Amino acid sequence: MRIHQNPDRESWNTLCQRPANDLSNLEQTVRMVMNTVRDNGDAALRDYTARFDGVDLDDFAVSPEAIAAAGDQVPGELREAIQTAKRNIETFHRSQQTAPEEVETMPGVRCWRESRGIDRVGLYIPGGTAPLFSTVLMLAVPAAIAGCKEIVLCSPPNKEGAIHPAILYTADLCGVTKIFRIGGSQAIAAMTYGTDTVPKMYKIFGPGNAYVTVAKQLASMEGLAIDMPAGPSEVLVCADAGAKDTHVAADLLSQAEHGHDSQVVLLTDTPEKAASVKAEVLRQLAELPREALASESIENSFTLVFPDWNDAADFVDAYAPEHLILSMENARDFAGKISNAGSVFLGYHTPESVGDYASGTNHTLPTYGYARQYSGVSLDSFVKKITFQELSPEGLRNIGPTVECMAEAEQLHAHRNAVSLRLNDL
Repeated sequence: MRIHQNPDRESWNTLCQRPANDLSNLEQTVRMVMNTVRDNGDAALRDYTARFDGVDLDDFAVSPEAIAAAGDQVPGELREAIQTAKRNIETFHRSQQTAPEEVETMPGVRCWRESRGIDRVGLYIPGGTAPLFSTVLMLAVPAAIAGCKEIVLCSPPNKEGAIHPAILYTADLCGVTKIFRIGGSQAIAAMTYGTDTVPKMYKIFGPGNAYVTVAKQLASMEGLAIDMPAGPSEVLVCADAGAKDTHVAADLLSQAEHGHDSQVVLLTDTPEKAASVKAEVLRQLAELPREALASESIENSFTLVFPDWNDAADFVDAYAPEHLILSMENARDFAGKISNAGSVFLGYHTPESVGDYASGTNHTLPTYGYARQYSGVSLDSFVKKITFQELSPEGLRNIGPTVECMAEAEQLHAHRNAVSLRLNDL
């Protein structure tokens, strides 16, 4: 990890640049996959599954029997951990429900909003190097609370044609309605266009590799909503003198082990702290099973020394991290200065890992600087807000002349007449 001493603000734009994430070279390939699935449906899915996943499947749906059996294949301790996490995530996301509040904007004119769950949502859960059953929790739990009628999950099969039992168990626990053994950009295509087997979705959620990311971008051009733009995972840690080096290093490495293109950043106020944390990172790195992967991430990472914590706060906002850990004595005060972050972890005893799994907040967060304009996934991600208005005769009399005047000025006479005729009949 490179160490920069109090870098001048002119260099901040360069420091805020993430590892290269140019996906344009994949667009042609992914577009071909998308179009082939659109045109050939399940036949294309079978071909791509054989080619990319190395398994021949006649039926992509996971049977109810296989789903029921998955629970017995998950160790009891892990089942209990998943259930605990689910309860916490439910508690936090249920707290985001709000009752409709009617507002009288003028006498006799009442307005309000109501939430409706998105009817069909698709969840993509990667296979790859780890079974991300935690992401099933983060997406399926709020979808169920929101009242989504159809919750479809796609995940790539292994060489035996199966999905990891922890993913199946968690999906069943959280109310997923259909599970399909389909991965990669072809899964996004199936949920975008629909096939004889896979229903067309209205919004797609979930992480994935570069091909999945591009497929989601293309899906959004086809009229589907997606959760948010995605980039590699990242964390920024602010550590003061009271933060233990072992804890800070572990926090940094917990994101570095996600992938070679992840980035971790440390902000501190003394060169001595920067040097001691760096040494501890290297020591712990050597002991990780995913050392090779995490090492590549560490090469993309750096430490900044800001003697003035106000400068550090300004840099945090410029960087807009996905995860922000404030391993500081005055973490809440410092957090009050921050506008741009996906999720914030306050104090010496709050590792980012708790948010990844079980504290209750959602771990599907904006990366790559998108925290400047995007929120993480929440209950609102799975609902639409419908506005309502209701007028009494008094309300129509009060507001009618205003609308007539404005419609006349815009030369929209039918708009005016819709009010005038009612007023005349009162």
